[in-house]
Amino acid sequence: MLDRKPYHGFSRKLVLAFDVGTTFSGVSYCILDPGYVPKTQGVSKYPGQVVGDAKIPSILYYDKNRKVCAIGSEADQEQVEEKAEDEGWTKAEWWKMHLRPKHLSSAHIKENDILPLPNGVNAVQILADFMAYLFRCAKAYIREHEADGASILTSVADRIDFVLSHPNGWEGPQQAQIRRAAVLAGLIPDSAEGHKRITFVTEGEASLHYCISSMLASDALSKVVIEKSDANDEEDAEDDNKKGVIIVDAGGGTIDLSAYSMHPGTQSGKALSFEEIAPAEYKLKGSRFEANTYIKQMTHVFDKTTKHVFRDASEPCYLKFARPRIKDLEHGIRGGQLMLDGNDLAPLFDPAVESIVEAIEQQKLASSKHIAFIFLVGGFAANNYLFKQLQGFLAPTGVCLSRPDPHLYMYFLAN
Repeated sequence: MLDRKPYHGFSRKLVLAFDVGTTFSGVSYCILDPGYVPKTQGVSKYPGQVVGDAKIPSILYYDKNRKVCAIGSEADQEQVEEKAEDEGWTKAEWWKMHLRPKHLSSAHIKENDILPLPNGVNAVQILADFMAYLFRCAKAYIREHEADGASILTSVADRIDFVLSHPNGWEGPQQAQIRRAAVLAGLIPDSAEGHKRITFVTEGEASLHYCISSMLASDALSKVVIEKSDANDEEDAEDDNKKGVIIVDAGGGTIDLSAYSMHPGTQSGKALSFEEIAPAEYKLKGSRFEANTYIKQMTHVFDKTTKHVFRDASEPCYLKFARPRIKDLEHGIRGGQLMLDGNDLAPLFDPAVESIVEAIEQQKLASSKHIAFIFLVGGFAANNYLFKQLQGFLAPTGVCLSRPDPHLYMYFLAN
């Protein structure tokens, strides 16, 4: 990570960063104590999780009275799904897409492509309900995992700042909707002072800062000329400043791309500035597959495990979906596991790979600078098949590809 200086404020403050995604979301936090170097932590355990996870599904259930009945991992439990069906609850998912600006390159996404909202509930209210839940979870986590956590929360009750991320290209109208949701959620009061406690950051820039920070820590950045630590040679410095980088955020349902050029702010190389050099690109193709591809349980397991470990068409994958005694050798089921041929799996991933390649080409053409480096982030970035295919595409072009810790960029939001 980049060197951090002690916090110079006069009193303790808490910073909460919300990364609300189309399919998954998470929270990071930072307790600022005067004289101490800030340290960012991630909320890594939420209600409904058997094993802790830094992210939860961006889903909610509403009853017929428009009351929230279940959120996140709790809403993903089998018993909740059964109760929802029995009591007529409505599931809200992919609701974030209803907030998107219609004029961007994502305008090819039609309303019919997105799941409808529950009757009588708009996207701003859903965002408010979801952020209120994240706020409760974050406070519960701090209370349980920080030494004297309850006292910390009491001491910063009116000094909590929020960093809220949103896709590149979301501007005034979208930020106004997010700010309104924050007020409805009880994060801040609806006043000028309350509004000052919110900072917006684009997902692309948050990812970029995290990637650069990670690579500086590993000295990997020195292999790629996108930053200049000593600009004694003006001609070389001018050439270096022409270099650009693309952030590919491959999520569960969308693929977002943004391009930047980076410039050294000081001779130490520690301070960087960034400039967006191409319009943001959005694709409604991520790593999520249609539910009717397999039975419901298989789809759930596939999305949680198999999707991430698949790496080559020549290798089989195993989908564990039942008890060990379940066996059907004719259909490749042994010990409750279904063996999937790699050649059958690859076509499921190829549309997403092709969509990312196409979007990268569009970003390179639209960019005002030469692209030297590409960072792959997001949940789908962990998939080795995707990474290998993109490496094969980019290697002949001389563009370097990296995926530094694809799940954890949101921890950097609070810094």
